[in-house]
Amino acid sequence: MKKLFFILFLLIAFSSTQTINAQFFEKLKKKTEEKIKKEGEKRTEDKMNKGVVKGYDEVEKQLTGDKTDGKKADDKSKDIATKKNNESVTEGSDKSSKVLVSSKYDFIPGEKVIFFDDFTSENIGDFPIQWNTTGSGEVVTTNVYDGRWFHITNSRGITTLDAPIVLPENYTIEYDVVPLKDVSNNNNTEFRFFILSTSKVKDLNYGLARPGEAAIAFTFGYSNAYFTYFRDGTPSQEGRETALRMLADKKYRVSIWVQKQRIRLYIGQEKLFDAPRAISMNYKYNMIRFDRGTPMISNLRIATGLPDMRSKLLTEGKLISYGIYFDVNKDIVKPESYPSIKEIAAILKDNPAVKIRIVGHTDSDGEDKSNLDLSKRRAASVKDALVKDFSIDMGRIEIDGKGESEPIAQNDSAVNKALNRRVEFIKI
Repeated sequence: MKKLFFILFLLIAFSSTQTINAQFFEKLKKKTEEKIKKEGEKRTEDKMNKGVVKGYDEVEKQLTGDKTDGKKADDKSKDIATKKNNESVTEGSDKSSKVLVSSKYDFIPGEKVIFFDDFTSENIGDFPIQWNTTGSGEVVTTNVYDGRWFHITNSRGITTLDAPIVLPENYTIEYDVVPLKDVSNNNNTEFRFFILSTSKVKDLNYGLARPGEAAIAFTFGYSNAYFTYFRDGTPSQEGRETALRMLADKKYRVSIWVQKQRIRLYIGQEKLFDAPRAISMNYKYNMIRFDRGTPMISNLRIATGLPDMRSKLLTEGKLISYGIYFDVNKDIVKPESYPSIKEIAAILKDNPAVKIRIVGHTDSDGEDKSNLDLSKRRAASVKDALVKDFSIDMGRIEIDGKGESEPIAQNDSAVNKALNRRVEFIKI
C-alpha cells in the first residue's frame, strides 16, 4: 500500500512539474519574443535616425558651401589665405551633373545685366575701380576658392559702387561671399548688405537716419541672419530673423529677388526671407552697400527682366539662359541652376514633339581651343541634367559648343564678358 501511495505521489509531482515547466517555458518564450521585437524596433529606429542625421549633414554641407574634399572642415578652413600675386589655377573637369535640390528653391536671375563684377580685370592688391569706400579693401586670390575676390579690410567703413545705379521695380542681385574673421572685432564674422534709396548717392555716410531715405538691411552673422527695413530714417518693427549661421572661411551664394514690393532672399538653395510688402513704391532705390565685417565678395551680378522662357523657346525659337551656372573652367552644373533647368524640362514635357539643341558659349579669356572644348562639355552636362534628373528623352536633345566664336557683346568689360558666358537652347 505504501508503495502504491509513493508511486501515485511521484506521478502527481511529475505532472505538476511538467505543468510548471510548460508555463515557465511559455512565459520565457513570450519574453524572448518581446525582447526580439523591441530590439528589432530599436535597430530600425537607429537606422532611420542615422539616415536623418546623414540627410541633415548633407543639407548643412550644401548650405555652408562645404568643399572639404576629404579633409576635415576645420583643417580646410585654416588653409584659406590671400595671395598677392598673379597666379591662376586651371581646374579639371568633373562630369557629375546632379542638380536636384528642394523644389522650394525658385530663384531665376534677371535677363538683362545692368552691373557685373568678378574682379578679373583688376590687379591683385589694388582697390577695384568700380567701387568706393570710406574704409579700405583690395583684390585678392585664395588657395581655396577660384577667381579673384574683393576683400573688404576695414569693418568700420562703408563700401558701395562708385557709379550710381538705378534699380527698377523688378530685378535680381547675386553675389558670392566668404565671411572672414574680423581680428579688430573679436574675430566676428558679421556683415551687412543694404539696398538703399538716398538723395546723396555720392555721400556714403548719408542715408539711413534721415527723412526721405529708405533701405532694406540684411545682417549676416555667426549666430543668425535677419533683415529690417527703414523708411524716413525709422527702422520697421516688422524685421524678421532666422537661425542661419555663416561660418568663417566658407563660401555662400546670396541671391535676392525683388518684384515691386516683394523681396526674397536665398542663401545657397534655401529661401530665408519672403516679405511681400518690404519694398516701398514711394522710394527710388539707387544704391547697394556693404558695411560691418571684413568679408570677401565676388561675382556680383545685378540684372532686370525675368525671362519668359516658354515664349522665347517655343515662339521665338531661341532661349538665352544666364541661370545655368558653372565654376571657373569647369563643366559641372551647379545646384543654383535647378530652377532654370526645371523650367526648360517643364516646357519640353508639355510639348513632347519639340526638340532642342543646347549650345554652350564662353567669353574670350583663355585659349580658343580650350574655350571651344569647355563650351561643348558644358552643353553636354546640361543635357545630362535634363535626361538624368528630369527624365527628358535624350533623343530630343542635340548639343554643340561655340566657345568664344559668337559673342553677343565686346569682351571689353566684366559686364560684357558675363553676357557672352551663356547657354542657348535652340528649337529644331
